[in-house]
Amino acid sequence: MPAKPVFRPKPHAIEALFGRRKAVIGVIHSLPLPGSPGYDGQPMEEITGFAVAEALRYRDGGVDGLIVENHGDIPFSKPEHLGPETAACMAVMTEAVRRAAGLVTGVNVLANGALQALAVAKASGASFVRVNQWANAYIANEGFVEGPAALATRYRAQLHARTVKIFADVHVKHGAHAITGDRSIPELARDVEFFDADVAIATGQRTGDAATMEEIRTIGDGTALPVVIGSGVTPDNVGDIFAAADGVIVASYLKRDGVWWNPVDPERLRSFMLEADRARPPADGTSAGKAGA
Repeated sequence: MPAKPVFRPKPHAIEALFGRRKAVIGVIHSLPLPGSPGYDGQPMEEITGFAVAEALRYRDGGVDGLIVENHGDIPFSKPEHLGPETAACMAVMTEAVRRAAGLVTGVNVLANGALQALAVAKASGASFVRVNQWANAYIANEGFVEGPAALATRYRAQLHARTVKIFADVHVKHGAHAITGDRSIPELARDVEFFDADVAIATGQRTGDAATMEEIRTIGDGTALPVVIGSGVTPDNVGDIFAAADGVIVASYLKRDGVWWNPVDPERLRSFMLEADRARPPADGTSAGKAGA
């Protein structure tokens, strides 16, 4: 039984953005950006060129959308410690990706840089942002991280960017949730909806770990929002996941040798999309997936 809405009704964000349910979203893990520990002075043309090449591999492999993420900036800074150079470089790179690939494009500024991501989206024409901790708080690798929803929604309004959708993790990976340990996962899912997110994300414990089917269903039971799976999706489990969720965000599996810092592997992407298309209807809404048509 669908969860009762806790926020005013809004269009189904996955369908509105991608023109279909069951979307596949690939992730571009950028090279280290200026200001980060791993940056060695490469020109932005080189960094942007890598991101564009990844975007074109994803596009040619048939994904529905992309997220540009500064994953090369490990160890990540808390939002208040991110310099303006991060948002500036992300905006340049994201616009180049969006123009080159022609796909719906989102932004994730790590760690939890919601305001920075919104600024990047406004400058680059991106359609959505991912925020790993949108409501409440938790202990992350970076320390104590609070949900920025109140500030971020006001900032989005100031930018006249209310069309930019919010993809919010419900029980974010890479952290401890003792602060909210007395509240159930369905309650946490309702919180992100109540704070005006558009999509709820379920993840595993770490990058590349799969969310359990129980957690996916539990989050779905707690919110009227579309649910997207944010890690650990493979050809072996995408069919089961699509039976319970509205989309998948895929990164590590699609990289060469399954390692996040490697380039996208076209063969891995082809095998993944074959299984994904078997498990979902095509964008035109007919009953058979591409692979079975």
